[in-house]
Amino acid sequence: MLCENCNKNTATVHVTKILNDKKTELHLCEQCAKQSEGVPFDTSFTINNFLTGLLDSIQDSPIKVDYIKTTKCDHCGMTYGKFKQLGRLGCAHCYNAFQEKLLPLVKRVQGGEIHTGKVPKRAGGSIRLKKEIKRLKGELEKAIRSEEFEKAAVLRDQIRETESQINQEN
Repeated sequence: MLCENCNKNTATVHVTKILNDKKTELHLCEQCAKQSEGVPFDTSFTINNFLTGLLDSIQDSPIKVDYIKTTKCDHCGMTYGKFKQLGRLGCAHCYNAFQEKLLPLVKRVQGGEIHTGKVPKRAGGSIRLKKEIKRLKGELEKAIRSEEFEKAAVLRDQIRETESQINQEN
């Protein structure tokens, strides 16, 4: 999409204004956005700034100064304060070290604690069914361990039914 002002450069700044229930969109290149009045343009905005801003805005889990100073990853030495500054973790162990503060952020950004990803529409049917089988097998194991054999039988039948659906697709 070309810039709506100069009609030369690619529009990289997209501004949406909603005023009195009327939506207006403006698509500008970086140069025109800097020159345009009324268009807030901040070149210092990065994804790291965005994520650390989310950390600061989580209201049900206020960040305390003592947590920032004292919480540290035992594996790489990254402090929570350094993470807030950089906007990225030092290693995989940091997720456990900062879990108390990261969990509300992950829930807010992703809508849940576990990343589910997206499934392509064309291949989605069999992928969803395979995920369902995996989930059902996990439940089946739990039912067997807790000696809930009627529930286990129902789950076994659901697994067979789902597997037959996959075989029909192939």
